[in-house]
Order: sequence, then C-alpha cells, then structure tokens
Amino acid sequence: MNSTYKTGFNWKVIVVSFIPFLGLSACNDDFLDTVPQTAIEESEAFSTEGKILAQVNNLYRQLQNPTLYGGRYIVFNEQRADEFGQNDGNAAAGSAVWNQSVASTNDFANNVWSAAYTAINSANILLSALEDTDVITEETSTFYRAEAKYVRALSYLCLVQTYARPYTYDPDGLGVPLRLSPIRTSGHNNLARSTVAEVYDQILQDLDEAETELPESYPTALLNTSRAHKATAIALKSRVYLLQGDYPNVVSESSKLVPSTMPYQYVTSTITHELETDIATVFGGSYTGPEAIFSIPFINSTTETPPTQSSLAFNYLGQPIIFMAAAGIASDPALNSPEDSRSLLVTTNANNQKVLTKFSITVAPFRDYVPVIRYAEIMLNYAEAAANTGDLTLGAQLLQAVRNRANPSHVFADAAVNTTDALLNTIWNERRIELVGEGHRLGDLQRRGLTLPAKVGAIGTAPAVNPGASNYIWPIPSGESATNNLIVENP
Repeated sequence: MNSTYKTGFNWKVIVVSFIPFLGLSACNDDFLDTVPQTAIEESEAFSTEGKILAQVNNLYRQLQNPTLYGGRYIVFNEQRADEFGQNDGNAAAGSAVWNQSVASTNDFANNVWSAAYTAINSANILLSALEDTDVITEETSTFYRAEAKYVRALSYLCLVQTYARPYTYDPDGLGVPLRLSPIRTSGHNNLARSTVAEVYDQILQDLDEAETELPESYPTALLNTSRAHKATAIALKSRVYLLQGDYPNVVSESSKLVPSTMPYQYVTSTITHELETDIATVFGGSYTGPEAIFSIPFINSTTETPPTQSSLAFNYLGQPIIFMAAAGIASDPALNSPEDSRSLLVTTNANNQKVLTKFSITVAPFRDYVPVIRYAEIMLNYAEAAANTGDLTLGAQLLQAVRNRANPSHVFADAAVNTTDALLNTIWNERRIELVGEGHRLGDLQRRGLTLPAKVGAIGTAPAVNPGASNYIWPIPSGESATNNLIVENP
C-alpha cells in the first residue's frame, strides 16, 4: 500500500512539542503509537515512512489552528472590512477587531502571528529533515517538500497581508521577518523585518517550486480538497499576483486552470475543477466537490472540532456575532431576488438582521469545512486581470459565467461591461456577492488602496480607516517585540 495516500484521522505525533496532526496516516503499524508523549527526538520523528507522513499531516493541522485558517482568521478579515455589523461587544468576540482598535497586546494579534509562524517552522523542520533522508523514495520526498513550501507560502501570505501595508501601497515598506531555517531551540528570535516585496518574492518562489514538484492529484476527493496539488499552488499564485496588481501574471496563472473558452474547467488525472452547477452544493458542511481547490476540513469529532467562536457558522449565523450590514453587499439585488440562487445563502433572523447561511452547522460540533480557495475566485481573478490587460471580451465572459451559475437567465447590460472601468466595477461587485464571508473583502479593499469604510453595528459605529493610518494593518504583536530585539513597529 502506498503510504503517501492512505487516510486515517486518529493519531498524534510530536517533533518538539505536543502537536496533533490532520490525519492522513500511513499503513505502517509502528507509526500507530497510542502512548501519549510530550516530546520525542527529531531523529525518531522522521525514522519511518509513517512518521514522516505524520509530519506532513501536521503541516495541515497547523493551518487548521482555530486562530488561523481553522476559521478565526477568515472572520477577522470580514470584521475588519465593511460587509458586516457587530452584535457582540465582548473582547472574545473580536469587538476590537471590528472597531479597528487592535493593539499590539491584543490576544488575536499575538495568536495569528504565533500560529502562522508555528506552521512556517513546521514546514522548515520538514524541509530540513528531508534534505538527505533515505527512509522514503526521492519522489515521495519531493512531494512532501513541495507541500511544505505550499504551507509556508500560505502562512506568509497571511502574515504579510495582516501585519504589513499592501504591496500596492509600498512594496519596499516593512514586511515581516523571513524565517526560512528551522528553529529547534530557544535563542534564535532576533531577526529583522524583510521588505514587503521580499516576502512576496519568497511566497512566489515557494509556490513556483511547489507547482513543479507537487503531484497532479490524489486518489480521493477529500485529499484533492484538503491537500496541496499542482492546481492548488497555481490557484494561490493567481491570488498573490492579484494582490500585487501584477495582472499579466494573474492571466498567466489563471489561464492554466481556466480555459479562455467554455467549458471553464481544469481536468487532470483524478481531478476536475469547475463551478458547481448549483451554488447550494458548494457549502453545507463537508464540501469536497469540484469547485473546492483548497479547504480546511474538520472530520474527527474528537480531535478536529473548532472552538465555538472560531466556527464560521457560529459567527455568521448561530449567535450571530456579526451580521450583514445594510449598507454592504447585502442590499444588492442578486442577494435579494429568487432569480439568483445566492439569495438562498442569506436570510433574516428574529432581530430583523440579514445573516449569512453559507455555513450552516450551528450546533456542536461545528465542523463546516473552511473554503480557502474556490474555482469561482480564480475565474473572477482572471476576469479582473483580463479587463486590466485590455481583453474586455474575455473578462466579461468569465464574469457572465460566474453570474449565470447562480442566475442562468441574467445578462449584464452593455453599459456594465463595455468599458474597462465599467467592467472592473461590475467584477468587483460580483466578487463581493460571490465571495462574501470567505475572508476576501479586506484584501480587495487594501490592494486597491481604498479606505476601510465606517460601519454601523449593534455595538456602535466603527470608524473609517484610510490607507495611511496606523490601524489600516495590525501592529507587530507584543510577544514578538518582547523576544526579538531586531523587530521594529510599523511607521
């Protein structure tokens, strides 16, 4: 049996500290060690095929951290943007995030930083351990190293978007420290911030190498959804280049996954990526359909249940902590007409608030998968880049395809698509409709150099934040400042 692809979800391994992993376990019996341990030697942790695979699984478990892509980071991005009002004034519910008043001592600012760098260090440890191993084949080692590079790239993208000014604002400005070597002991904290451009360069280098080295696919829909393959790296590059405003490269990457003519789909080996026919099937719990390019799954009800306040459904629908702002995209006709199936993803609660129902598991255990990259996003990235590079026809066709999935009879008026400015405005609006609640809105505002608008919630009014303001991004966390003598705060 090929241990690279065997699935299972019950075991734990440790390299330096007690770290559970997202189970994609091996067939090797010596790996299935049920005796809890607090630490083991690194040489032991990489001594068998199964134990090495467990460290690969651990990379994805780091992304699954509740503060990171396990849910909370997605919610933070929505709280900071303008589509949602805030119901809950408690600090634990992210009231300071919504109010644009996060301080360096804030737990969330410290926790996102810590979770992302923990994932990065796990990737660095794996990359180092695989440099000269003879425990696994060279092909398998190459796959695993590529997965580590993908996880490192995604983690650095989270960091540079959260703690540094947008690339389009100042590529030579302060980014975040680039930690590319494994840290196994204390005393290696001092590292200066690289520039924003240097961080983006590293992200793209990792993704370029990952694209070359990752497998085309895996044998199951679950693995094709939750584990990086070639299309995953390509899709993330499409997003990265869009954040940089590098539209020719957005076209180059997106076109690898989205043909310029219908049918819009990417087919290779056991994978077909395309728009789902019915938007309702895109969400609803454990989604592993063709539109899911990369998602964070929650499978084991014992070890993989996100805390209540990290659950997307609890934040958007259950309590809800945040509701759709009347002045936001909630007022768009597409979300208020039965002709558009996306209107079914919004409802009105007992308090007469519009709430998002994309994520519907509102009772424990809260295990809606977290969508990180969808095919619809790549189509819209491509549409925007096509419009910016002069291909209005292609941009309009891609836009139309996304809209027609939800509303087959809709045709955009000529005035909405026949000039570059009009088409871009229509695409940006479609992104708001299609991707609402998935954590994209903040990045879309910031990459375009827009002010974060003032907003009204049940707990009061959050102020507008212009791109030059200190709270346009999060401060360097106090925990990092206390241990890294070379770190400097944002100017």
